[in-house]
Amino acid sequence: MKSALCVVAFLMITMSLGAETTETKFIADTLVIQAEGTYEADPDLATMTFQVFSQEKELSKAYAAAAQSMERIADLAQKNELKKGDIVTGVLTVSPFYEGDRKKRARSYSVQGEIELRIHDFTKIGPILEATIADQVSDFRSLTYSLSDEEAAKRQAIAQAMRRAMGRADAALEQRGQKVGGLRYMNVDVQHLGGVANLEFDRLEQFANLDKGLAGKALPPPPPPPVATPEKITVTATVQCAFQIQ
Repeated sequence: MKSALCVVAFLMITMSLGAETTETKFIADTLVIQAEGTYEADPDLATMTFQVFSQEKELSKAYAAAAQSMERIADLAQKNELKKGDIVTGVLTVSPFYEGDRKKRARSYSVQGEIELRIHDFTKIGPILEATIADQVSDFRSLTYSLSDEEAAKRQAIAQAMRRAMGRADAALEQRGQKVGGLRYMNVDVQHLGGVANLEFDRLEQFANLDKGLAGKALPPPPPPPVATPEKITVTATVQCAFQIQ
């Protein structure tokens, strides 16, 4: 029993040392191989995130403004044929602003929250962005491109890595007049690369300045940021396999 445990421990240590290489390792009657596989595809899902922010002397007014802004974004999304399931609204949070002593009444209140739009038709991104940017209490945060079925892409990358591992195993043992047996051990690592475009467009600093003069004029709407061109999504999988040698 102790001898068997020693063999297993030796196998695991050797595999760990070879994690950074694709070289073939022969250990007793076991063949250890590492291989990579990739899957590349055009993104089919865009996620737009908006932050809603409102600041007023009265809590009710600040909350109403933020809630209305969130509703306007949701209505605009529906007008652009987004399904209700693709419109995700977050919770509105309230933050009071005090002047000196917190025991006194708050000087003003801010209300903020997030709303997320999941867009499958990329031609809708520009019109939605232009319409929402004119809203004085909405703040465009990010645009991210991805795959709607990431698990399928991961399976494709893993399958390619396994095919390469088995091919290398066959080639290595063929030279020795042996064949590949059963799989004794396998480790899989998947990395998701590429396809993300983040656009930052922060107006919270401008809104914070309103606290110094809430009676001032409303800020003019800033120009919309350019819409980023999506890159291909690349998923890479690395497999480390230990095959029995027949």
